[in-house]
Amino acid sequence: MKKRKVAIFDIDGTIFRSSLLIELVDALIMEGVFPSKTRKFYVRAHKDWLDRKDSYEKYIGAVIRASDRNIKGVSRKDFLRVARKVVAFHKNRVYRYTRDLIRDLRKKKYYLLAISHSPKYIVEEFAKHLGFDKVYGRLMEIDDSGRFTGKFLHLDLIKDKAKVVRRAVLKENLTLKDSVGVGDTESDVSFLNLVDRPICFNPNSILYARAKRKGWEVVVERKDVIYKLE
Repeated sequence: MKKRKVAIFDIDGTIFRSSLLIELVDALIMEGVFPSKTRKFYVRAHKDWLDRKDSYEKYIGAVIRASDRNIKGVSRKDFLRVARKVVAFHKNRVYRYTRDLIRDLRKKKYYLLAISHSPKYIVEEFAKHLGFDKVYGRLMEIDDSGRFTGKFLHLDLIKDKAKVVRRAVLKENLTLKDSVGVGDTESDVSFLNLVDRPICFNPNSILYARAKRKGWEVVVERKDVIYKLE
C-alpha cells in the first residue's frame, strides 16, 4: 500500500485561539463537576499573566495542577458532557492561517495528526470537526464504575511528541517525506525536527529563537493580518 504524507499539528494556541484545558476547567467549575475552590490554584497565575508580570507557561501549569488535583472521582460521563459543550461553543474560534492550511492539506490527501497535552477526550472532540485522522492527548485512567482514578496513562509517550510521530508513522503506514509540522512552543521542537516543512506559528520566544537558528518558517497571525517572518 502506498504511504500517505503526514501533517502534524499542535492544537492549543496553534489551531484553537485559547487552551482547550483552560476552557474545560472553567466549564467543569461552572457546571459543578469541579468545586469552585479549584480556581484558587490558578487565579493568581492568570492575573500575573494578564498583567504581563509572569509567563503563560506558569499560568497553564497552574491550570494543569488544578485539574489533576480534582479529576479523581469525576465520572467520565460528566466529563464528556462538559467537554462536548465546550467544543460546541468554541469549535470555530480558530486561527485563519492554520484552519486554511488544514483544508489545503486535507484536499491534498495528507494524513492529519493532532498532538496535544490537553485531555484526549476534548482534543478528539475538537479535532474531528476539522477532519483530523488521528489524535493523541493525555489519557486518564478510569475505574470499573466509570470514574477517573486520578492516574494518567502513557505519560512518557505523550510528553515526547517525536515519539508519538514515529509511532504513528509506523502504525498508520505514513511517510515523513514532504511532511508538514506546525507548533507554537518549545514542546513542539521534537516533532518539528522530524518534518520536511516545520512551521512555527505565533511562536513563543524560545521556539522563535530556535526557528531563527534553524531557518524554520515563522508565521504570525495578528488581528486580520498574517505575516511570514524572514
